[in-house]
Amino acid sequence: MKDMKLRIVFMGTPEFAVPSLKILLDNGYDVVGVITATDKYGGRGGKRLIESAVKKFAVANGIKVLQPKNLKNPEFQEELRSLNANLQVVVAFRMLPQVVWAMPEFGTFNLHGSLLPKYRGAAPINWAVIEGETETGVTSFFLKQKIDTGNIVFQERLPIGENDTAGDVHDRMMHLGAEVVLKTVQAIEAEEIEAKPQDDSLATKAPKIFTDICQIDFNQRVSKVHNFIRGLSPYPAAWTMFEELRLKILKTTIELELHEVEVGTLISDNKNYIKIACIDGFLCVHDLQLQGRKRMDTKSFLNGFDFEKNARVGY
Repeated sequence: MKDMKLRIVFMGTPEFAVPSLKILLDNGYDVVGVITATDKYGGRGGKRLIESAVKKFAVANGIKVLQPKNLKNPEFQEELRSLNANLQVVVAFRMLPQVVWAMPEFGTFNLHGSLLPKYRGAAPINWAVIEGETETGVTSFFLKQKIDTGNIVFQERLPIGENDTAGDVHDRMMHLGAEVVLKTVQAIEAEEIEAKPQDDSLATKAPKIFTDICQIDFNQRVSKVHNFIRGLSPYPAAWTMFEELRLKILKTTIELELHEVEVGTLISDNKNYIKIACIDGFLCVHDLQLQGRKRMDTKSFLNGFDFEKNARVGY
């Protein structure tokens, strides 16, 4: 390979993938094509055409972009083959059929947002925070048939602070991930790969998160409620009900305190603070969004809203 130049196809869609694509270009690698999601209409009234972050970056840098609806489509596969790539890099994309990931000479590797085999699946950052992990990381691995099970190339660890949200971890991880992508490509180019199999006995799952599982149960330890909320912030966001309206809670801290207040009771001076009773303490709410309103910090929210005494959430 030392006499052969890498020709890379990059596959990715969201903002998380952009630093990985950028670092390859910045280091002189030949990215011959980008595969990303199809454009969609969205915004108010569904009239605005929305392009993926990866597409916008690729177009700005003069890279050919393919946006297949179906990765098994023979026409797409022939167009992909015509790019003559000998390596494919996947960051935050969808599951690939074998005919696609097995196409290039040097294989296809993926960047995953966990320390595999922990948190295999679509939402590894969210679940690591929800489960109260104090660290996570990124893994580069070669694709094989079963999702997130391929041989590991590199891993790098990333700490999770006690009040970090999934969004905080995401923003730090996408830059760490870019460094691991570059390191992996460099190792492949130098023929210094020693990929190791995963220990399936240590595997845990990180399935896709849907809105209906994001409802908060306050009748548990306050630390667990806090982890649940920050693991779903900023999206899709943990929620509860308040006076028949959905209330999203997006940023919290905790107060451990024995009390006799009914679980779910709101405590507020209607000026500066909001606390919600859990079984072993109080959840201090710092950012929230009531249905029909924008996201606000607590003081801004209380500037136009008063809670009645003994108001409750979660019913």
